[in-house]
Amino acid sequence: MRQAAQNPVQGPAGPSCGGPEPRRGRPRSAAVERAILDAVLQLLESGETLDGLSIERIARTAGVGKATIYRRWSGKEELFVDVLRDIEPADPTVSGTAGLDDLRVLLESMRTRGLAQRSSALLHNVFVQMKKHPRLWTEYQSTVIAPRRAAMLAAVQRAVDAGELRDDLDVELMDDLFLGPMLVRTVHRPEAPLPEDLADRIIRTLLQGLAPRSPEPQVTDLERPDTPV
Repeated sequence: MRQAAQNPVQGPAGPSCGGPEPRRGRPRSAAVERAILDAVLQLLESGETLDGLSIERIARTAGVGKATIYRRWSGKEELFVDVLRDIEPADPTVSGTAGLDDLRVLLESMRTRGLAQRSSALLHNVFVQMKKHPRLWTEYQSTVIAPRRAAMLAAVQRAVDAGELRDDLDVELMDDLFLGPMLVRTVHRPEAPLPEDLADRIIRTLLQGLAPRSPEPQVTDLERPDTPV
């Protein structure tokens, strides 16, 4: 969680010192945050919709007060984005120095997320519901999708700098060309196959180009070096 990451956990009782410590200002508890996330998942799995959920009900299910939730998330939109991030496969770690190799890792991550959404009815339903909420979708786009796109663009730029890709084309266009096929397969064509080598095939196809190969030149007997004259 964003706020939790800024406040390292120091245990449920806070920093150790003499005498009882006041509860206000206590470091964030990872166990409490886990309980809140699990409460949202429990409610969604029971058939609740995002519209039907309230902070009050989430707090009651998690066994915490509403203020505990609001100390960590500004509202339902921010909380739901973290819930979705929690049930999605984790974003991959890339080298930050490679070009095409990092791009391959990021494309593979897209493929595995697509597989997860296909196999998880909960994940699929949450995505469908989320798109009906402009504020929630905007929050997800800005905090999850935008950083992923930035990572892809950076990998393409590194590939250009390393001489792996042409340097006379727009980097964003090249990024879209790599991203497009995986996006179509994972989002727009849920029935399309997602084989394990899909990322490699996309990269290889784009590097080779789509123009037909020139036919091999035909060599006549007269042109063969071993043909007697």
